[in-house]
Amino acid sequence: MPIDRTQLRNRLSALASSQSGYFTAAQAKSLGYSYSQQVFHTERGNWVRIDRGLYRLPHWPIGPHDDLVRAALWSREQGVVSHESAAAAHALGEIDPLRTHLTVPPRFRAKHPAVVLHHADLDPDEAQQGSGFRVTTPLRTLVDLAQSATDLDQLARAIRTAQERHLVTLRELRARAEQIDARAALNIERALLEANAP
Repeated sequence: MPIDRTQLRNRLSALASSQSGYFTAAQAKSLGYSYSQQVFHTERGNWVRIDRGLYRLPHWPIGPHDDLVRAALWSREQGVVSHESAAAAHALGEIDPLRTHLTVPPRFRAKHPAVVLHHADLDPDEAQQGSGFRVTTPLRTLVDLAQSATDLDQLARAIRTAQERHLVTLRELRARAEQIDARAALNIERALLEANAP
C-alpha cells in the first residue's frame, strides 16, 4: 500500500528536525522518496541541495552545530565528531576549529575539504549522541586533544573545564590516556604542569 504524501512529508520533517533540518538522499529514499521525486522536490524549492546527496528543508533555522551535522551526514553517519570539534561541542575551553574533525573507521576513504579525518575504531562507550550527530565523550575528547598537536595551554583549559563540570576526573583521564597513547599521557602531564606553574 503506497504511503500518502502527507505521511511521507511528516516522516521527512521528523527525521530532518532531529538533524538540524538536514537529510541525505539515502535517508529520503529509505523513507519512500524515489530519486525522481527527490529531483522534483529540489527543482520546486521544497528541498535545498547543500552538497552531493545532502539536502535541507528550506527556512529551517541555522543551529549552533550545523557544520557538525553536515559532516556527520557527509560521512554516511560513520564519522564521530572528535578532537577540537568535540571540544567545541562540549564547550571545553575556548577551542574553535576552522574545519570539522571526525573520527572514522580505518577503512573509510572519502575526503572533504571542510573535514579533518582521524582514523580509529572507537569503543562504544567512547561516543555519545549529540543533536543530529555522534560525538566523542569528554574523556575521549581530552585524550584525542592530548594525542594531537593541540596547544598545551588550550589542553590545560579544556581539562580544567571538564573537571569543574565533573565530566572527568584526573585519575580516569590519566588511566585512559595511558591505555591509548603514551604521548597523550605525557602531554596531559605537561599541560597540568604548565597550568599549575607560577
